[in-house]
Amino acid sequence: MRITSIALLLVLCITGCSKKEHYDLIIEHGWVLDGTGAPAIQADLGIRDGRIAKVGDLANAEATQRIDAGGLTVSPGFIDLHAHIEPIMRLPDAESHVRQGVTTALGGPDGGGPWPFGKYLDSLSQNFQLGMNVAYLTGHNTIRRRVMGNANRKPTTAELDTMKAMVRKAMNEGAFGMSTGLKYLPGTFSETSEVIALSQVAGSMGGIYTSHLREEGLGLLAGVREAILIGQEAKIPIVLTHHKAMGKPMWGASKITTGIVDSARAAGLDIMMDQYPYTASHTGLSVLIPSWALEGSVEDFKKRVSNKGERTRIMEGIKFNLLNDRGGGDLKNIQFSNVRWDSTLQGKTLHDYVVMQGKEPSIENGATATIEMQLKGGAGCIFHAMSEEDVVRIMQHPFTMHASDGGLAKFGEDHPHPRAYGTFPRILGYYVREKKVLTLEEAIRKMTSLPASRLNLTDRGIIKEGNIADITIFDAERVSDKSTFVEPHQYPVGIEYVIVGGVVTVEKNSMTAKRGGKVLKGTDYLKR
Repeated sequence: MRITSIALLLVLCITGCSKKEHYDLIIEHGWVLDGTGAPAIQADLGIRDGRIAKVGDLANAEATQRIDAGGLTVSPGFIDLHAHIEPIMRLPDAESHVRQGVTTALGGPDGGGPWPFGKYLDSLSQNFQLGMNVAYLTGHNTIRRRVMGNANRKPTTAELDTMKAMVRKAMNEGAFGMSTGLKYLPGTFSETSEVIALSQVAGSMGGIYTSHLREEGLGLLAGVREAILIGQEAKIPIVLTHHKAMGKPMWGASKITTGIVDSARAAGLDIMMDQYPYTASHTGLSVLIPSWALEGSVEDFKKRVSNKGERTRIMEGIKFNLLNDRGGGDLKNIQFSNVRWDSTLQGKTLHDYVVMQGKEPSIENGATATIEMQLKGGAGCIFHAMSEEDVVRIMQHPFTMHASDGGLAKFGEDHPHPRAYGTFPRILGYYVREKKVLTLEEAIRKMTSLPASRLNLTDRGIIKEGNIADITIFDAERVSDKSTFVEPHQYPVGIEYVIVGGVVTVEKNSMTAKRGGKVLKGTDYLKR
């Protein structure tokens, strides 16, 4: 009897000990970059219930699905800290972003967050299957417009209190902080004290402040100093978003701005930057027009350009911007991306438009054409007015994060900036592999753990056991952007797999039918 019992125990032990670990997904044979900047190691990842359950040798483990990542790089999913994801309800798959390797995007930049904030997030969460995770900032321009319209004045005490309450409400409903677009209407009409007051609310609730500076051309240095002052006075972490030096007179100014950032950090301020890897920006044609001329309604603008004296002032302002700011001194530098009233102009330039009218492509005629186009409904424009040396210098700063500033693109629709398709592959292919501006380890850190830390996403941005399984797998020897300013609608190559919350969303460089994206809320992450 004793021998039989011992034998039975041995059989049970052998049976139990031989039971293999089981995972939903195993990624095997890949070179793992954990996102911290550390060198790659060869390891397998075991994913269970949407999280990384094991990092190590899983050759003997079982899995429902296996991905052979032999010869590929396995990294945390890329986090886009500046994304124009306004079309997310129309394009919930977010294919143009996900196929770049992006697993999380922060929306609501440049002062343009949604409102009502909580209702928007709830609708997005409940009614759509998302291709990637999304988080949001609340927008100063959105809030100011709701309270004050397009007025060029200081808020009353009651109006400021209302705006502060709106920021507080958005933070309580899941915002990760507040964004400003001080170059745009109506934020451009606000004084620094107003922005400080609103930022104090977001900062007291653990949020961040991202700033489209008041000026990125001749007023760049003052714009940077204003953002730092806001951060200092409001006691809030700062991001100088899509940081750049715009217009030939300011080329090289990144030497000064990055120095200002270093000095501010040395003084104890929490300041970072984000940047897209291109020498062209993308915004509305109206950026060429003096802000004061756009106060109020479209009818107000029509009246101003019909008044001889005011039209002269407006023309002088536009000509100045064409020569010294986003115009870059040449009408060919202004390329149309979205012209609702004449789609045949998309992809063409302001130079082309003036010539098509039978006129000399002079700065004077360019200014006249800008007014005419604005009266017809305006246009989205790509402005080729930045220096590659500034792009590289800003990119190399240790506290610069890679971000697209790109909108969600529908394949074949309009003429978007190529960053909508190519930002992250361009960093990995052109700036890492070809130009060696950054090491691969550092580039991955700047698109994973660094932005995750900015948002306090403690369960993302680093490959480690227990973290959410947001993973991008790419071929470091082949990854490349294909989208160009001439032919933007081209997906990148070399992004082989994208896994969002454990769900394989991109497989062998193509979208699957599976979706794992979530709406992330600051209330779940921010320290209050």
